[in-house]
Amino acid sequence: MNSPAIADIKVHHPPGDLAIWVFILAELLAFGVFFTTYVVTRMHNVALFDEMQLTLDRNAGALNTVFLIAGSWCVARSVAAIKLDHRAASARWLLWGILAGGGFLVVKLFEYSAKFEAGINLATNTFYMFYLSLTFFHFMHVILGMVILLAVWLKAHRGGYSAADHHGLETGASYWHMVDLVWIILFPLVYVMR
Repeated sequence: MNSPAIADIKVHHPPGDLAIWVFILAELLAFGVFFTTYVVTRMHNVALFDEMQLTLDRNAGALNTVFLIAGSWCVARSVAAIKLDHRAASARWLLWGILAGGGFLVVKLFEYSAKFEAGINLATNTFYMFYLSLTFFHFMHVILGMVILLAVWLKAHRGGYSAADHHGLETGASYWHMVDLVWIILFPLVYVMR
């Protein structure tokens, strides 16, 4: 009987560093608790949440969804490019991903500005306490994701990654995709679902 040698068996691991996956799982747990608390509180305040939800700018939320999905697509293209050893293309795709994250931040700042100018804050009501807390928590994760991508881009721009060695790029990409995934849940949950 011919059995494959132990050395011939390939073990597939998630892309990137194990530490980033522990961090991602901890972050997803924190967001999961936040989302669950939002849903339970909403069930006890349906009329208030439905009314206040209509005061949100869904177009801005939808535009931000496009920015984050586009950013994740660019980061995925960067990883695909480096696997083909296309170093310059990989760095360019990363830069586009960072710019998409910047677009998200600008739109969100306009949203916050409009709410604060209208006198809305954490104490306005339960809905706005959740809206501001959830979206700001995510906003800070976008900033962290952009800082990580910027560090990865600097190394990529200097030719620090290759088809044979792109572990750091995959690590940064994994975190960025988590940020995108959280928004894909947050946007319909807070802006759309009634």
